[in-house]
Amino acid sequence: MENKRLPFTKDQLDMIIKKYPTPFHIYDEKAIREKARAFYKAFSWVPGGFKNYFAVKALPNPYIMEILKEEGMGADCSSLPELLLADAVGIEPENVIFTSNDTPASEYIRAKNSGVIINLDDISHIPYLEKHAGIPETICFRYNPGPLKEGNTIIGTPEEAKYGFTRAQLFEGYKNLKEKGVKRFGLHTMVASNELDADYFIETAHILLDLVVELSQELGINIDFINLGGGIGIPYKPEEKDVDLDRISRGIQKLYQEKIEANSLPPLQIVTECGRMVTGPYGYLVTAVIHRKETYKTFIGTDASMANLMRPGIYGAYHHITVPGKEDSDNLEVADITGSLCENNDKFAIDRKVPVMIPGDLVVIHDTGAHGHAMGFNYNGKLRSAEVLLKEDGSTKLIRRAETVNDYFSTLDYKGLNS
Repeated sequence: MENKRLPFTKDQLDMIIKKYPTPFHIYDEKAIREKARAFYKAFSWVPGGFKNYFAVKALPNPYIMEILKEEGMGADCSSLPELLLADAVGIEPENVIFTSNDTPASEYIRAKNSGVIINLDDISHIPYLEKHAGIPETICFRYNPGPLKEGNTIIGTPEEAKYGFTRAQLFEGYKNLKEKGVKRFGLHTMVASNELDADYFIETAHILLDLVVELSQELGINIDFINLGGGIGIPYKPEEKDVDLDRISRGIQKLYQEKIEANSLPPLQIVTECGRMVTGPYGYLVTAVIHRKETYKTFIGTDASMANLMRPGIYGAYHHITVPGKEDSDNLEVADITGSLCENNDKFAIDRKVPVMIPGDLVVIHDTGAHGHAMGFNYNGKLRSAEVLLKEDGSTKLIRRAETVNDYFSTLDYKGLNS
């Protein structure tokens, strides 16, 4: 059975769980920093500069955001609480991009007043923004390329997606906002999630850079930055490989030379909004076996549930599982790894070949550093788990405590609760 590496030994984990009861998510600071530096190094050639706006939705924890800020990253936000997190961490407004859809006026007002970059999702949002908040000097549009670009299973095909301007709307929108006095323009697209094909992102850059040239020629505007979106996937399965960032970079550099430099356009900033690729592989859900159930098949029951990690339940997503201390065991079985929700899709793995487990064994579920804790919920009265940072020196820090019953009842005003 193929294994994935853990950043801690069984003995270290035994010490950690004495401080933090299972289940909890733990994040590897050293690996996160190394990935951030590799990302920036790959795109160091960009004449107008490169920046990744970390997708806060992937891991909305200020301690993690602070680490990424130290590594030069901004924040990609899609709601008021995410904007407030970025502000609390001290990320400068010019390093925050607000990309949302079906956005309420109050959030546009906050974004406009704070000076962050607003990325509009629809042409009808131009008059809406103008009416409620006013038009800022910098604006970005999200482009939906429709049949020009294939999507993937998570987002779907671009024509079916609720996101973005059509090509015709894009040109109309830029013309409109140029006339309204906008000084700086951005162009954004994102049509896939968790994509492992490096050529996919080169093709995305091809589409956007062509548009930059056409917008300059037809409307006489310069695009100051293109946002290639996020979507760079991670190798959830042991046999999968990391996306080759250097290959993506080389492909985009060639296109940049052919389209921007060859047409004597001003230097262009290239930005991304990756979240999963930055933190995803470096988070782990640690849980414990509490039951074995033998009926028509074998079920290994844990003290975590889909409330702690919902991707397998809603996507059928694969997350690798390690049983510390039994990595090299030949005593294997086929089992479902389950949680305690009253839903039959509350399973971390189905018919997975795993070491034989008994109550008390620890189970580590890999690649939960993005869209793991962040997608948690309280169905069945389940309480969201703690988050722990594994620091570079090997020590640990609690960066979010586990929810309590009082937290669960805190929004209720009813006798006998919150006591």
